[in-house]
Amino acid sequence: MSNGESERWWFNLKTHEVEPDDGARNADRLGPYDTREEAARALEKVAERNEAWDNDPKWNDDGPGSGDGLADGTPDS
Repeated sequence: MSNGESERWWFNLKTHEVEPDDGARNADRLGPYDTREEAARALEKVAERNEAWDNDPKWNDDGPGSGDGLADGTPDS
């Protein structure tokens, strides 16, 4: 970029390629990322975050009271 801004990078979900700001529409991309390397790891990062959320008791829907937003063990109504 010419005005002193650093270039941002995106991971294209359709092509699985890394692209700069002027690539595809944002609905088809993950990002922005500060570096090309970070953008290249986008799907890996998504998998890591999903795994962490799947194993986080605060986000686990299989625990007591799941569905009612209460963590006190009361059954769903």
